[in-house]
Amino acid sequence: MSNPDPAGHGLRLAPFRGLRYVPERVGSLAAVTSPPYDVVVRPDGLRHLETADPHNIVRLILPQAATAADRHRRAADTLRRWQEERILAPDPEPALYVYEQQGDGILQRGLIGALRLTPREEKIVLPHEDVMPHIVEDRAALMRDTGANLEPLLFAYRGDGTATGAAAVIERVTGTTPLLSTTTDDGFAHRLWSVTDPDDLTRIGDDLSRRQALIADGHHRWATYLRLRAEQPAPGPWDFGLVLLVDTARYPLRVRAIHRLLHRLPLADALTAVSGAFRVRTLDTPLPAALEALAEASAADEHGNAFLLAGDGRFHLLDRPDPDLLARTVPSGRPRAWRELDATVLHSVLLEHVWRVSDDPEHIGYIHDTAAAVAQAERHGGTAVLMHPVREEVVRELAAQGVTMPRKSTSFGPKPATGLVLRSLTLD
Repeated sequence: MSNPDPAGHGLRLAPFRGLRYVPERVGSLAAVTSPPYDVVVRPDGLRHLETADPHNIVRLILPQAATAADRHRRAADTLRRWQEERILAPDPEPALYVYEQQGDGILQRGLIGALRLTPREEKIVLPHEDVMPHIVEDRAALMRDTGANLEPLLFAYRGDGTATGAAAVIERVTGTTPLLSTTTDDGFAHRLWSVTDPDDLTRIGDDLSRRQALIADGHHRWATYLRLRAEQPAPGPWDFGLVLLVDTARYPLRVRAIHRLLHRLPLADALTAVSGAFRVRTLDTPLPAALEALAEASAADEHGNAFLLAGDGRFHLLDRPDPDLLARTVPSGRPRAWRELDATVLHSVLLEHVWRVSDDPEHIGYIHDTAAAVAQAERHGGTAVLMHPVREEVVRELAAQGVTMPRKSTSFGPKPATGLVLRSLTLD
């Protein structure tokens, strides 16, 4: 994705002194890492990470206490204590970091750095999803109290497909000895290198200055960066935010769906209410076969919106929505690609009109893992709504038009492991 501005005022990625775990002070690097904060399945996943190592990064990104203020204060105290005890220590000089993930048939490489938040970021960084204000407020309070960017956002940009510029530096650096190497429980191998050579940094900067990026993961944290920057009366470290930039011309990302868990809507009530609005078929099949049926229904030429409901030990396929219902309930005035999104139809038609479910944490949970969504619905008597992923080209098309999708519409990956490198604003 190239920046249309010929002056080259595109992405500006600054080196920073990475704050990293001291390997000798923790059980293992893998044991102190975590998925991004919004991917951790609570409470089981949170408990697993907390017990994996007493210094697991989840104690910073998802601190536990009775109130929000206490949680944020606890994270700040923990971060300060870990630095005093040299559990975490800063690298000796500012650097950009080459980050590699490999596993599940994927090789992904990118650059971690402090991205400049310019007044023109609306043309340089393209969001594609709406955000929830209460989450932005929570993340902003956490960042204020800790004075740190605890995990990098995932951004996608399009290089020219050749091993030049930033790509050439990445390819050369990955042939050297890494700063760290570890394999996490999901089977992914992670390696990290620092880039400090002035010529390499200039080469990367010149290349990125011609690019713009799509936010692949981290819309709430991006909104948090912009809010915190706006609060500052003078230039300073809040003018930058920690990101991972991946050239998807060389390392394409995977796009997956984010599923909904309707806490207070029993599945039987959901099925009764949707009768007549969608065709409903019950599938007595295991989850993989049910997901295949969902994919086939979603690929239909006409009325391709489809959803899979779960919660009673079986799966119920919703497809072929009533065209008149769509016409009455889906907002007009948006591009056709937006009006036909599954997430648009789910929120505008099913949640707002058919089920009348409020879009707030009390009523809706957002879960990345399909099996976990089904298990929680069955355990607690709610309804899991399983989604089919949207195509990446649709995401890019809408983002380029400045049109945001309903929140939590996509999950790009693989996501960077949290805990490999942090950015403390007190070091900048």
